[in-house]
Amino acid sequence: MVQLPKVNELGFFEIRLESIGGLGANLAGKMLAEAGVVGAGMNGVSFSSYGSEKKGSAVKAHIRFCDLNTPIRDTSPVERPHVVGVFHEALAKTVNVTGGIYEHSTVLVNSAKSPETLKASMNVLAGTIAVIDATTIALDEKNRVNMAMLGALFRMCDFLDPEIMKGVIEKSLGKKYPQAVQSALNTFERGFNEVKFMHFPLPEGVQMPAFVRSDVSSLGYETQPIGGTIVSPGNSFLKNLSISRSGLLPHFEAETCIHCAQCDTVCPDLCFVWEEQPDKKGRPQMFLQGIDYQYCKGCLKCVEACPTTALSGEREEEGYADSHTVRHHFDLITQA
Repeated sequence: MVQLPKVNELGFFEIRLESIGGLGANLAGKMLAEAGVVGAGMNGVSFSSYGSEKKGSAVKAHIRFCDLNTPIRDTSPVERPHVVGVFHEALAKTVNVTGGIYEHSTVLVNSAKSPETLKASMNVLAGTIAVIDATTIALDEKNRVNMAMLGALFRMCDFLDPEIMKGVIEKSLGKKYPQAVQSALNTFERGFNEVKFMHFPLPEGVQMPAFVRSDVSSLGYETQPIGGTIVSPGNSFLKNLSISRSGLLPHFEAETCIHCAQCDTVCPDLCFVWEEQPDKKGRPQMFLQGIDYQYCKGCLKCVEACPTTALSGEREEEGYADSHTVRHHFDLITQA
């Protein structure tokens, strides 16, 4: 019988995958649990939690393992994970992806940065930080991020057999997507071999932050506004959709733009910034100034619609969106 490296008070080894819709975290969680049950002879369960079922929305996959003598009757979300897999680095901007980790937990991040850099940016006090550039691997192998992340997860969870996982991949994809099996196996193999990790001990005299549930509302019968007033109504003006991008974004070349607005027609969000200016004959026309990347989720529909080479899909580099964004200037109407 396989010996789990760590268990909580209920006897569970718990894994939480933090992702966005479209990266395959839900499927990865199911395949991970199946490989543990079939290959390692453990009890296991996998389930997901998510909001709106659309590409780019936040998704969590929860996996629990335990020995055969321990029944699993707990299907609550994993709050104190031994391993966290972050499928999208930008999630850390808006989601507490490392919430509830122990000082011996492993945090695996899809990133090209070093473990030291991620430790500082994600404010991880202690534990093992592993990095894998899953997006680049997936683009190279023409496959999905989840296969590279699974490979790295199997490297970090040495009680799981990667050969069993390869069989699960062939079984899961073989019937519906036989053409994708080999690229998925290659992506998994590269994730397993290319992951880099570093352990950071807890500094002397420092304690890990106390666990606080993040889903508890700050409003209650004593703190809610009088009459149930909605003081912060829902709107899209303040939303930041950058965490929805999965590695690609549109690049704008103003010199080749003919200002036909086909990009704006197909854009599902408020990305393109226009300004009225006189044309060559002095007539007022709308001219495209650029892209407000705060509202861009990288769907690249604009690139497909563009009749010229003004828009092209490019790999998103660190800081590119901030340095190239053109901000909207909304005319806000207020009443006294």
